[in-house]
Amino acid sequence: LNRDLVDKTFVAIKRCPTAVATGTLHDPYTNAVVSFVRGNQTGAAVQIDHIVPLALAWDLGARGWPDELRLRFANDPANLLAVAGKPNQDKGDQEPARWMPPNRAFWCQYAVQFVEVLRGYALPIDTASAGVLREAAGTCPTG
Repeated sequence: LNRDLVDKTFVAIKRCPTAVATGTLHDPYTNAVVSFVRGNQTGAAVQIDHIVPLALAWDLGARGWPDELRLRFANDPANLLAVAGKPNQDKGDQEPARWMPPNRAFWCQYAVQFVEVLRGYALPIDTASAGVLREAAGTCPTG
């Protein structure tokens, strides 16, 4: 939250002396502006997405990893992104062949991050998703 929100305020909580209390998210998945307020249920408007979903990673080979590697993957900032709650729920654990961000202007960054996480953890990708990611990477600026 601290990395991905703007206009933040902070509060001390039991686990963190400087937890984000409020802030504004410019949601990359929808291009919407979402207000965040820490609290039970109110924080659901902003969620932390695993760009490469944990269940997908499990199916792609993470089930064979040692516990320490699975924990590192689950908490890797390169695989975490604050997003609006609804598109995160819509995405679930789907691969790119079945779900891409509604905001097409974010496709380049999403594809690049997705592929970098896969490469960083030596995870494969299915042919259909590879094609979608290639198409999305084709929207990246050149030069």
